[in-house]
Amino acid sequence: MLFTLQNSEDVRCKCICPPYKDHSGQIYNKNVSQKDCDCLHVVEPMPVPGPDVEAYCLRCECKYEERSSVTIKVTIIIYLSILGLLLLYMVYLTLVEPVLKRRLFGHSQLIQSDEDIGDHQPFANAHDVLARSRSRANVLNKVEYAQQRWKLQVQEQRKSVFDRHVVLS
Repeated sequence: MLFTLQNSEDVRCKCICPPYKDHSGQIYNKNVSQKDCDCLHVVEPMPVPGPDVEAYCLRCECKYEERSSVTIKVTIIIYLSILGLLLLYMVYLTLVEPVLKRRLFGHSQLIQSDEDIGDHQPFANAHDVLARSRSRANVLNKVEYAQQRWKLQVQEQRKSVFDRHVVLS
């Protein structure tokens, strides 16, 4: 009675029958119990006449397959939830973060132009941001500092590669 408790779409018997005489090969699926998973119960209509049924069924390979549609649904919900969170994070980074930057640090204080920074002090502005993050002791400021430091490092690497043509310095 386990079969009757499960969803009929979660269990099936799949029989793969190769070509036989003048009949082409076919795949048969049917919702039957595990004990009835054989060619005689699954292959309907039988493509061969009475005397050839046994020879035809011996060539067929039948497998009982079981799946959990609940597990599949939960996995899809988790996947879509993570995708939605990433989308919300992208919206945050594009819309909310610039407003917070302007409010906390002002418009032009974070990133200076290449001429202002100079080649001898590529991280001059990063030290100012570090001092601010220590004084406020706020998680957002620490994240901002790490992000700004990374941006300055990338900017310096780009300058090294494209302007000075130095790959490893």
